[in-house]
Amino acid sequence: MPPQPEPTVGDTSWFVHDRFGLFIHWGIYAVAGRNEWAKSNERIPDEKYQEYFDHFDPDLYDPREWARLAKQAGMRYFVVTTKHHDGFCLWDSDLTDYKSTNTPARRDLIAPMVEAFRVEGLRAGFYHSLLDWHHPGFPVDGYHSMRDNLEFREREKHRDIRKYREYLHGQTRELLSRYGRLDIMWFDYSYSQMDWEWSKGKGKADWDSERLIAMVREHWPNVILNDRLEIGGDIKTPEQYQPRSWVTVDGKPVVWEACQTLNGSWGYDRDNLDWKPVDMLIRMLIDSVSKGGNMLLNVGPTARGEFDPRAQAALRGIGEWMRLHNRSIYGCTASDFTPPPDCHYTQNDNRLYLHVFTWPMRHLHLDGLAGRVEYAQTLNDGAEVKMQVASEHHGSTAPGQNTLTLTLPIQKPDVAVPVIELFLKG
Repeated sequence: MPPQPEPTVGDTSWFVHDRFGLFIHWGIYAVAGRNEWAKSNERIPDEKYQEYFDHFDPDLYDPREWARLAKQAGMRYFVVTTKHHDGFCLWDSDLTDYKSTNTPARRDLIAPMVEAFRVEGLRAGFYHSLLDWHHPGFPVDGYHSMRDNLEFREREKHRDIRKYREYLHGQTRELLSRYGRLDIMWFDYSYSQMDWEWSKGKGKADWDSERLIAMVREHWPNVILNDRLEIGGDIKTPEQYQPRSWVTVDGKPVVWEACQTLNGSWGYDRDNLDWKPVDMLIRMLIDSVSKGGNMLLNVGPTARGEFDPRAQAALRGIGEWMRLHNRSIYGCTASDFTPPPDCHYTQNDNRLYLHVFTWPMRHLHLDGLAGRVEYAQTLNDGAEVKMQVASEHHGSTAPGQNTLTLTLPIQKPDVAVPVIELFLKG
C-alpha cells in the first residue's frame, strides 16, 4: 500500500480525490501588467499606485466563462485572491474604501465568481493576504513598498500592528460569512524569520494565528486550511517547484499541493513570455499525483477581466488530455510499484496507471508485476496492450523473472502523455 498521509482537521477527503485546482491572482496590479508584486518590487508610493485603482475597469469580466474553462480543463476547485499584499479587495468590504466597488468596476467581483464556479460544480476557496502595504496600521518592514524612503519610515515607525490585526480578522470574518460554505481558506504568508536589522518579519504572534484559525473553524469546521500561519495546517503548499517525493513533516507523509504558474508570474504580467508548454503542465500534474499530491495551477486575468489567450490555450490543451485520461488523476495517488525510466505510476485501488513520458521502441518492462496484471490497455482509446512474462520473451534483452513486458505499437498515441491502464488481479 502507498503511504497514508497524517490525519487533518479539515476535510481533505474530496481534496485528495479531485487532485487538480485553479488558482486565480487578480487585482489592480493587472492594470500595471507587471505581476502582483509590482508595488513592492518597484517601490511604488500610494499616490502613484492609485492610478491603477482609478483605472481598474474589467468590462469583459465573465466569471461564467472562467468557470467553464476551469471545468473543461478538468479542474475541480478554485482559489481566488480576495486581497493580495497591496491591500486591494475584490469584494465590498465594510472595513475599507480600498475595494472593487469604489473603482470603475463598481461591483463586488467575488460574489458572481463564486456563484459561477459553483454552478459548474467546482468547490470554492479564498486566498487572503496576511500582508497589507496599503493599510495604515501595517508596519513598514523589508517587504513594504516604502521601505527605502527613510523619511517615510521615520514618520511611520510607531505603527501598531494590533490595529491591522483586528482589520485582518474582521475582513476574514466577512469572507467566511458572506458567500456560503467555503472549502478552502488559503492565508499567505508568514515570514518571522526575516530580519532587516531596522525591521523584523511577521508571523503567528503578529496575526494571532490561533485566534484566527479558531474563528475560521467556528464558521466552517471542515474547511481546509493551508500551512502559512506558522502553526501547521491541513495541507503543505510547495510553491513554484516540484517536490522530489511525497512531502513529509517529521518523516510522516502529509496532504500537499504544488502551487504552479503558467509563466512564472502569479498576477497578470504582459511581458513575461516564459509560458510552459501544455505537455510540461500535464507532466507536472502527473508528477504531483504520482507523489501523493495535488496541483493548483494559476491564471492571472487581465485588467479587462479575461484570461490571456495563451492561458486559455493552455487550459484547453490540458482539458483535451484530461477528457481522455482523468481517471488516471481523480482518486489516484502514489503507487508502491517502481515505474520504468521516464515513466510515472498513479494508482486507484486495483487500477495502476503507467504514464509514459518517453515512448519506447516496442517494449516496456515493468518490474515486480509478472503475474499481477489481468489486462492492459491504452487509456486514450481503450485498445488492448499485449503482455508477456520473462519465460515467454524471446528478445535479446529478456528481463528478470518477476518482470512483465508490454508490447507497444511503434507509433506513439496522438496525445500529450500516453497512459496505459493496468488492471491488477485481486
